[in-house]
Amino acid sequence: MENLKAGGHDAQQPPDVVVVGEALIDVVTTPNSREEHPGGSPANVAYGLGLLGVTTGLLTAIAPDARGISIENHLRRAGVALLPGSKSLTRTATATAALGPDGSATYDFDIHWDLPRATPAYFPKILHTGSIATFLNPGANTVKSLIKQAHTQCTITYDPNIRPSLLGSHAEAKATFEELVSLTDVVKLSDEDAHWLYPGKTLVETADHILRLGTGLTVITKGAEGSQFTSAAATITIPAFKATVADTIGAGDSYMAALILGLLTRGTKGFAPAVMEQLGRTAAAAAAITVQRAGANPPTLDELKSALEVPTPRSHAIG
Repeated sequence: MENLKAGGHDAQQPPDVVVVGEALIDVVTTPNSREEHPGGSPANVAYGLGLLGVTTGLLTAIAPDARGISIENHLRRAGVALLPGSKSLTRTATATAALGPDGSATYDFDIHWDLPRATPAYFPKILHTGSIATFLNPGANTVKSLIKQAHTQCTITYDPNIRPSLLGSHAEAKATFEELVSLTDVVKLSDEDAHWLYPGKTLVETADHILRLGTGLTVITKGAEGSQFTSAAATITIPAFKATVADTIGAGDSYMAALILGLLTRGTKGFAPAVMEQLGRTAAAAAAITVQRAGANPPTLDELKSALEVPTPRSHAIG
């Protein structure tokens, strides 16, 4: 990869957000069907940002095969630019998702993750990374190098999106996570991620621990129980929006995309309770829309605005 300049964007007007991480094909199986959809947590976040009207570039690793072309076309439909160097593999990765009766998904991965070394030609307003891309070598080392170059130049957001079947030892995964956290401004993880990383801690204790590692805001999502926001100012719980669940594929990524949209809108200079509530409500609305639809199907900006017009319970402080 020559640099991080996005095709489709003027060199003087780079994307507001660059997402770094895996793009793959979700092979969704049920007892009666088998379907393929573009996916991968970082790619889903980039796609969600595109639908929300954010100029976005994705640095990933796919192959110039039929599945890779499907991913590229999918991203293009949302206005997402595939950054140079992203077509570096000989086979596009897959994640086979088996759906349970409640719509939850379990995954089996066929993935090789690698990125060419890069020297950024510019820094976006926000750089987001996460998931497999930050744990699976050799690509994880390149991601870490990029974050180290960028963290003093732009806002860094991180969602570990833990996949235990792809990780080494717990100690190694935790050390990798904590090293990256120290370079971030916002960390978002699910309650399942939090319990896996810190099995002896409550969610409040985990959030406080992550904050002490150096990030400015820790967000822990809890499904139907809402989400927990922790900053130096306070810890608050944001209620979830009511939704009839079709499946949970992509819900966390839609949440992350809407959270990034909120950060772009208001910046990251301090996270007072009122600011956290606004960020959390926007993200919760996006996730609620997604779970009501099959697959990783995030909302458009118009859909998100409509959902936010519906009154919801107020957040409340913890402790």
